[in-house]
Amino acid sequence: MKIYFRYIALFTGVVYLWSFWGCGAYGFRPKNPPEGIHTIYVPAFENTSGFSEANIIDNFTFKLKDLITRDNTFTLTDEKKADGSVRCVISGVKDDPLVISGNETVTKRKITVTVDVTFKDLKKDKVIWTKSLSNFGEYNSSNSGFSERDAGLQSAIDKISNDILIELTSNW
Repeated sequence: MKIYFRYIALFTGVVYLWSFWGCGAYGFRPKNPPEGIHTIYVPAFENTSGFSEANIIDNFTFKLKDLITRDNTFTLTDEKKADGSVRCVISGVKDDPLVISGNETVTKRKITVTVDVTFKDLKKDKVIWTKSLSNFGEYNSSNSGFSERDAGLQSAIDKISNDILIELTSNW
């Protein structure tokens, strides 16, 4: 009878462990920032794109700082105290038609934003990586003014900010 309970306990333990085997590959994002970088400085984004949206710099800067704070991999601080810095330049914004209806009217548009990002180790004065990231947002083209375009632009800002955070915390 003891052997029977041992086999049941062993079988139950194996099934339990096996059921969680695949969770690590799909459920968790590794957080592996560069060694020695615990605090980070994020200055205001620069805009060299020529796109004249009034709040694009503030919206990008706020969104990235908010994501970094909520992720809790790095602590935001000023440049003099920081171990690393993330400098971002909005280098391109394209607003293209996406869906054209039967009467050749644009009904949906796609706004694509490109940001050049430089991640630097301030203690060693060394660039860790430089990347150009691009993402988009879609919006309905209507006569309601710029409010729908703003929603499409905010969607692109959210996506790129998330892409930057993933690059900062996962690619090591």
